[in-house]
Amino acid sequence: MTISFAIAIYAIIWWIVLFAVLPIGVRSQGEEGEVIPGTEAGAPHRPQLLAKMLATTVVASIIFAIVYAIIVHKLITLDDIPFLPRYEHLS
Repeated sequence: MTISFAIAIYAIIWWIVLFAVLPIGVRSQGEEGEVIPGTEAGAPHRPQLLAKMLATTVVASIIFAIVYAIIVHKLITLDDIPFLPRYEHLS
């Protein structure tokens, strides 16, 4: 696995995890009863973005370590995926 490939895979995993973590624990301004004038009542009250970014980094790092191990140690290969077509190897 090259460095650029690893960085690309980590970035993809990080963004997917971020979008999964963002809605956790968020309450809207309307639910809190503190709607700031000029904003939507459904806007987040306290989104806690720094904590979510740190949690995203930890979770993404763990997932990336698993993916890295699978790729480098060839724990799962394309031949292990049942729905892919099988082709004969040409010698």
